[in-house]
Amino acid sequence: MKQYTLPNGIPVILDQMTGTDVVTALVLFKVGSRHETKSINGISHFLEHLFFKGTEHRPTTLDISRELDGVGAEFNAFTSKDYTGYYVKVASRHTALAVDILEDILFHPIFDPAEIDRERGVIIEEINMYEDNPMATAEELSEEMLFGANHPLGYRIAGPKSNINKITRKQIMDYRDTYYHPDNMIVVLAGGLPKDTLQIIRHKFEQAPESDHKTPKQKSFKYAQRSSRFHLEHKPTAQAHLALSFPAPQYKAKSVYAAQVLSTILGGNMSSRLFINVRERQGLCYYIRSGVSPYEDTGAFTIQAGFDTTRIQQAVEAIMAELSALRDAGIEGHELKNAKEYLRGKVSIAMEDSESIANWWGRQWLFSEMIGRPAVSSKDYLRKINAVTISEVNKLAKDLFISSHANLVVIGPYSKRQEQSLKKYLNF
Repeated sequence: MKQYTLPNGIPVILDQMTGTDVVTALVLFKVGSRHETKSINGISHFLEHLFFKGTEHRPTTLDISRELDGVGAEFNAFTSKDYTGYYVKVASRHTALAVDILEDILFHPIFDPAEIDRERGVIIEEINMYEDNPMATAEELSEEMLFGANHPLGYRIAGPKSNINKITRKQIMDYRDTYYHPDNMIVVLAGGLPKDTLQIIRHKFEQAPESDHKTPKQKSFKYAQRSSRFHLEHKPTAQAHLALSFPAPQYKAKSVYAAQVLSTILGGNMSSRLFINVRERQGLCYYIRSGVSPYEDTGAFTIQAGFDTTRIQQAVEAIMAELSALRDAGIEGHELKNAKEYLRGKVSIAMEDSESIANWWGRQWLFSEMIGRPAVSSKDYLRKINAVTISEVNKLAKDLFISSHANLVVIGPYSKRQEQSLKKYLNF
């Protein structure tokens, strides 16, 4: 991996891979739904959509897609709570085209008013799609409870439909000018890079204009939950869904590595405690999993499951029993060993792919280098995972799985009368 800085301040990371004729070009900006205010919640995601709607050099969506489809490229964009990304994946010989199109859509968009209005409908249908997906809705609601509906970390990434209908072109352009500039971004290319890759990037991106806006500081989060929270949402589904969230370590915390190990042991794969004990032995659910989402100042540890609507109490009770056992009795040595080997294997497999490598370095820069912490390579990450001890995992389980810190959402064909009978399981 080699790192450069363009004259206008844009950081560039190049990772030359051997044995591949594919390149992923990725541009990340440190902006997402946590940088929004409530009145414009959804604007980060809205803006992401609009960058593909035409530029000064490629006036229509078709002009952009025709060029990329013409070389068999994969291309997309994504918005999260704390960053937004745009990528093009191509055969190495088309690296210049990938870089050219990314620079073009990001720094020369038209933002045609007609396209903006048309895209409102697209995004509203996307929101409708997520609202019809109780698995996704449960996770969103649990994080809304965890972080608070009035804190940006608790906002839904796509925003409410009411906001999408009223966000103006001026607000979109002002938001773009505030966050889309050299001081708030990184360009990463990984794969079978041509010899002139750096020159290609310089030619296109060093002309990117600096912003007159000063990037605002994001609203910090301070955890203050003192009692468990529960939300029951009635929906006539054939399967019930739950999401259970707890506060977790932030990016810079040493315990973030223990959290990855803990999640793997609890619900990270088909050998995990939740999968074996709740699904395989009791047959209570189809899917069940856990995951960790670290942010700059906090994190979320979330368990998700889909289960038989008639066995909701058994399912919730079984999950809480696993949390209690893990918190009170801790993990076994063989579980620690297996979890480390699992993570080692998953990272090794991911690092065969140029897209995964580009994402790795981009995220490391945004949430390490930009906040005064050295970037961690995949090898360094695995060394830190390997150094995690049983006592660290057990301590974290005791710190995380506290009844008063639980945030539980259940979605299914239930009435308010069942709320109290489910709430009691939060005292585990």
